[in-house]
Amino acid sequence: MEKKATILMNRYELGRMLGQGTFAKVYHARNLASNQSVAIKVIDKEKVLRVGMIEQIKREISVMRLVRHPNVVQLHEVTASKSKIYFAMEYVRGGELFTKIARGRLKEDAARKYFQQLIGAVDFCHSRGVYHRDLKPENLLVDENGNLKVSDFGLSALKECQKQDGLLHTTCGTPAYVAPEVINKKGYDGAKADIWSCGVILFVLLAGFLPFHDANLMEMYRKISRGDVKYPQWFSSDIRRLLSRLLDPNPKTRITIEKLADHPWFKKGYKPPVMLAQLNGSNSLKDVQAAFSTEHKANGGNKLEHPEIPLKPTSLNAFDIISHSKGFDLSGLFEKDQEQKANSRFMTQKPASAIVSKLEQLAETECFKVKKQDGLVKLQGSKEGRKGQLAIDAEIFEVTPAFYVVEVKKSAGDTLEYEKFCNKGLRPSLKGICWTSQSEEKLPSLAESSPLQQSS
Repeated sequence: MEKKATILMNRYELGRMLGQGTFAKVYHARNLASNQSVAIKVIDKEKVLRVGMIEQIKREISVMRLVRHPNVVQLHEVTASKSKIYFAMEYVRGGELFTKIARGRLKEDAARKYFQQLIGAVDFCHSRGVYHRDLKPENLLVDENGNLKVSDFGLSALKECQKQDGLLHTTCGTPAYVAPEVINKKGYDGAKADIWSCGVILFVLLAGFLPFHDANLMEMYRKISRGDVKYPQWFSSDIRRLLSRLLDPNPKTRITIEKLADHPWFKKGYKPPVMLAQLNGSNSLKDVQAAFSTEHKANGGNKLEHPEIPLKPTSLNAFDIISHSKGFDLSGLFEKDQEQKANSRFMTQKPASAIVSKLEQLAETECFKVKKQDGLVKLQGSKEGRKGQLAIDAEIFEVTPAFYVVEVKKSAGDTLEYEKFCNKGLRPSLKGICWTSQSEEKLPSLAESSPLQQSS
């Protein structure tokens, strides 16, 4: 018997599955009204609620609505049922750029065309306050006309994600493509980090292999931090000079997109894209609200009651393990005479809920206001000190399900007042929870005691 087609939201006929991840599956589909092919990303709402990824999904929706560009995969609409969130996106027939590179390096003119389109898309994203943070050939698609499309904004950041120093602080990305300053834990400029990734992509397009590679992640990152690149003999002098500017390990002297656009190699044969009409902000907001509304009747769905979402600790990945190693501090490469922020680091085997509970008790005792977001607990003092109100950030990192790190930093106020708070309030409160303090030299450092150190 002929299998009956699955009709989604009374608008799309669902076809074959194109791929899947931990929380989502992507299907090819057909718009019943226009007969247009689309890609439908189906996200399991219960799973993202359970792991605390709501803000990430909301950000991805907002970002894709902001970046309407011919070289970015377009989001057509977002809707939801009781248990699922649906992204209807542009279907890109040609597949990943990575597949083309896997067959061998590209000719210079082909590589230049893709690179021009990539830079045009990235520049537009930056102009809209969006930083991709995971640019790599696997996240670049090619359509049937040979045009590049940037996809997967799951790790992207908006300008408002920047902290008071105007920098981003979340360590993320793919090791071989990530900029050296991202791992430095002092904050980084999202635009300059994206430019570095674009430089790695250009090298891969022209060479057919990565500029920085080592089976040992620590050794690979040392090469990245030094900008230790060996160019193939077929690279022209123009390419070498351009790549040395793109893969400059110092973000302060790395080439900007404005200067890159004037580079003779880049300008050769450049064709400006035909821009798409921009949507107004209300459409973006409407989609975000629709996906996470507490009431959904799509496809006969009933009212969805969202449970209270517990604070989700930040996952501590290999980048963070390296950055905490005493023998691998890259800050000297980028910063001179910068005042160090007071901070303390503790380790524990207690769950995040126990840590947060202790911090809330302490805040109540010390008259601090508490704000929780993702893996961060912010404590805001109510008393005026020597340098204004004391503000403290306590970030909880999950290394393994049974091993957490709590990093406490002064974000505002006087350092002496902060140290007094730590000595008389914080440390005594966490005494029964935290079993190691970084300040105690006789005890092992994070990198020495972490169970991930061996595998990294």
